[in-house]
Amino acid sequence: MSGARTYPDDPSGPFPAPPTTFEDREGRTITIEALEEFADEALEDVVAMYVQFDPEDRAQGIPPTGEERIRDWLEAIGESSVNVVARHDGDVIGHAMLVPDTEDPSAIEHRSDVEWELAIFVLQAYQRAGIGTQLLEGLLGHAAESGIERVWLTVERWNNPAIALYERVGFEATGTESFEQEMAIRLGEAE
Repeated sequence: MSGARTYPDDPSGPFPAPPTTFEDREGRTITIEALEEFADEALEDVVAMYVQFDPEDRAQGIPPTGEERIRDWLEAIGESSVNVVARHDGDVIGHAMLVPDTEDPSAIEHRSDVEWELAIFVLQAYQRAGIGTQLLEGLLGHAAESGIERVWLTVERWNNPAIALYERVGFEATGTESFEQEMAIRLGEAE
């Protein structure tokens, strides 16, 4: 836990905890669900999404490219991360995760004591349809339900759509580096 980050004083939320279903702006029925672990079919469904992912939409080196590297990456983060996916017709079309910002695996048991880094990805064909907002809110609802209180992220400073999305759900700018904007949120109760 770094402790150097600042978090808003007031918690945001409540956010809806998955599973939830909604109709996106294109009229598609989308389901948001939590993955308790990356195993078997769930892992393969998320790998399949990232294999289709446009390399132009990668940020800060993730997701990796190539099926084997994607699987290795998901398996490496899967044991300690909190994961939510968006599905359309059974296929994973979006993935949001929280990764604990600690080297101490035992600290993860006390989720409220750890800072969690957020990453979210939606396949290009499903972007700008409201799915990212629902996926992000589902992840934050699942996190709050799991006892997580402090979430942070970095976003490229020129990614105005992403920054607007994060601000809409309650993230606040906390720090800046030359190319990145750091943002943080404090979670309240789940819905």
